[in-house]
Amino acid sequence: MGWSILTSTPLRSTTLPCLMHSPQSAIPDFYYALFAFYEPALTILGFIGALSDPEAVTSFSSMSTVTHNTQAPWPVDSPPPAVLPKASIVTVIQLAHVCALMGVVNFFVLTAIRRHLASQLVIQEKIVRALMIPLLIGDVMHLYVTLWALGDERWDIARWSPMLWTTILLGLTLMIPRIMWHLGIWRYMDSRDNVRVQERKQGYPQEKDSGQTL
Repeated sequence: MGWSILTSTPLRSTTLPCLMHSPQSAIPDFYYALFAFYEPALTILGFIGALSDPEAVTSFSSMSTVTHNTQAPWPVDSPPPAVLPKASIVTVIQLAHVCALMGVVNFFVLTAIRRHLASQLVIQEKIVRALMIPLLIGDVMHLYVTLWALGDERWDIARWSPMLWTTILLGLTLMIPRIMWHLGIWRYMDSRDNVRVQERKQGYPQEKDSGQTL
């Protein structure tokens, strides 16, 4: 153990790296940026895309038709409709609105958790988990029902539309990090890190006192 010339106390070469690298939040910057900004941005842009198309004369119904018709490949002998019924347009808009709403909820809930529970990591983790569990279930079910609804064409990926590819790939960019969160990667996990945090709180002052005594 080395000695500091300025303070005459032993250098804690093993303790300081632990303090620098120990997890400090159940929703650290990586996950916060992903779920409170990236995900809401995707859902809001999707909602805006379903609402408007600057190049269309009848923008509202035109973009809804595009959104609807590009969700899956169409049979060769049955082209997609040029105009959607009002009921279909309303359904597309409502679904896009629900997705945007979930993104906005993510932003406000995660921001409140980070701001008001930063010093209560156990409670912070429990509340974030309560949000992440249904979202992960939604990610898995979204991928499953999309492939299920494609029927026999689910494996004919050469005929997948760009919209379908976008739906699946963007869904994976959210589902995989959510799985990582549940596995405790790059975040505070109480069942794993609580002992280390308590040892750090109790051991650091003791080590400092013993060094000054020597």
